[in-house]
Amino acid sequence: MQVLESLLNDFTKELGPINKTADLLNLKAKYIGKQGPLADVMKNLKDATPEEKRTIGAKANELKQQIEALFSQKMQEIELADINASLEKDKIDISLTDSMLEKGLQAAGYHPVTIIQQEIEDIFISMGFEVLDGPHIEDDYHNFEALNIPATHPARDMQDTFWFADKKHLLRTHTSTIQVRGMKERKPPFRFVGPGKVFRCERTDASHEMVFHQLEGMMVGENVSVGNLIYFMKTLLTEIFKKEVEVRLRPGFFPFVEPGFELDIKCLICGGKGCSVCKQVGWVELLPCGMVHPNVLKAGGIDPEKYNGFAFGLGLDRLVMMRYGIDDIRHLHGADLRFNSQFKSF
Repeated sequence: MQVLESLLNDFTKELGPINKTADLLNLKAKYIGKQGPLADVMKNLKDATPEEKRTIGAKANELKQQIEALFSQKMQEIELADINASLEKDKIDISLTDSMLEKGLQAAGYHPVTIIQQEIEDIFISMGFEVLDGPHIEDDYHNFEALNIPATHPARDMQDTFWFADKKHLLRTHTSTIQVRGMKERKPPFRFVGPGKVFRCERTDASHEMVFHQLEGMMVGENVSVGNLIYFMKTLLTEIFKKEVEVRLRPGFFPFVEPGFELDIKCLICGGKGCSVCKQVGWVELLPCGMVHPNVLKAGGIDPEKYNGFAFGLGLDRLVMMRYGIDDIRHLHGADLRFNSQFKSF
């Protein structure tokens, strides 16, 4: 018992100054390894009485647990210190100073998607909207179920989804997930937008990418109409393009709205004559929208008998292409700083 009582104090004293993983592992082996003093105590119990075996055995087990707990705590401290040291050593200063500019290095610029997103956020904020955010990794409920897309719904086939191995989580296929979270956290009336990246397993071409940007919007209250929807959408497009743009509203199917519409804009790349961006039809799908489906309101904890609203999903990448005359969406997802430098400097 005297040996056991002194072991913990001795271990603690030697533990203090250790700052390397190898030294820590050696110390652990020294005290509770097969050749350590704790093992010697347990070996000598063969000659002890039953009562001594119970008392000393319990004490030895308690001591081993205490040493292992101290060991684990110290190991975490050492690992954290190693990570911080590595980060400090490998830190790179990416800021562009005056001295670097004098050496010929040029500033790049804000990405055009960032520029347009910030402009749109400012426009909606001026109209009384909040700006929300949401996680890229979602679960089936927020991405599908709560948006009136059950497991057997054919709309799931319209979105080639990146699923994780557990088949329960996925990379969000649309920013509509922000709607669900936004509704649950608010009581009507409210209005908000939610920009962000979305992910779909698609073949890339001039107007399609696997990773792209959307901006979701929702307004819920009493007596909200399609007229409200059209007003806000036309106001947005006029502010973005700094001129009246030609749009058309046609029926569209989306499980989370009823009725649903497609708001198209006349292609600003070709002026409606037909090109690779508009797939030779002269119009670009820009704003899927509609009146929020009652099932979606229920999923958000809102009474559809009292409240209604509209929702829309804006394709930010396509809007950027229209604004700046970019003829291939893949330019937006490259790593060429010369591309960014054409827009706005820091």
